[in-house]
Amino acid sequence: MSLQRHTVVLLWRTLAIASLAVGVVGIVVPVLPTVPFILVAAWAAGHGWPQLERWLLAHPVYGPMTRRWRERRAIPRNAKWFATISMAVSGSAVALFAGPPLLRFGVPATMALVAAWMWTRPDE
Repeated sequence: MSLQRHTVVLLWRTLAIASLAVGVVGIVVPVLPTVPFILVAAWAAGHGWPQLERWLLAHPVYGPMTRRWRERRAIPRNAKWFATISMAVSGSAVALFAGPPLLRFGVPATMALVAAWMWTRPDE
């Protein structure tokens, strides 16, 4: 394997592990989402770590949702509601308590855009 190819594989693996680590932290930290990071981990693993990708796709909890996302870009309706409510609460807190105006208005606006996009995805 050439040095360039080795470096690219290493970068994909690093992204996969970092995303998986953040996703695992999200399991215990309520405001940190788990699913998007698991999806990124599976995507990155598909580019540089096929064994990890297979493991994620076969995982009893995260495998089915990862496969649904890949096949249909589907998000379960209950997950949409949970994410929307979580973003509304978090966005409101940021708007009320954050310092700089860019942060106070930018973060809730970004969350609103993400919620709007999310509701355009098909349900399971």
